[in-house]
Amino acid sequence: MDCTQTIRARRSIRKFKPGQAIPKADVEAMLEAAMMAPSACNSRPWEFFVVENREKINQLNAIHPSAPMLATASLAIVVCGMPQVQTGKCAGYWPLDCGAAIQNLLLQADALGYGACWCGCWPIQERVEAIQNALNTQSIPTALIALGVPDEAPAARGFYQADRVTWL
Repeated sequence: MDCTQTIRARRSIRKFKPGQAIPKADVEAMLEAAMMAPSACNSRPWEFFVVENREKINQLNAIHPSAPMLATASLAIVVCGMPQVQTGKCAGYWPLDCGAAIQNLLLQADALGYGACWCGCWPIQERVEAIQNALNTQSIPTALIALGVPDEAPAARGFYQADRVTWL
């Protein structure tokens, strides 16, 4: 599948086939794609938590009210921002940089035949703190991504809106 097809085929998947393992090589391919994203001054202000332990996935599910799909997901990846690595003119761009990494990860997951759903964490402070505690980290949980083998094929929700484009 080429880039254009992958972008247009990607969907947020909220129902997965339970018990389907994702090979480590595929997870690493998704993480590599994420880390290929651009970042301010190439600061790479992110870290990733791959959560395969079912108890920990259930804990994240209990913390995040918009992540019930974790119940059938094969694993979760929590993308965390590290604002402290950005200084000077590069400071403060970590949420944008993490967003770019997340999108790359989602596209790579789709290209490999997996389904994924991006569940935002930051800037909801209670959610951020609860996930930090669950993962024992000081970095800022930006998103929780549920991953697995899709058990649904939702219709596209995105579309081109010409009225939102200004040509100068």
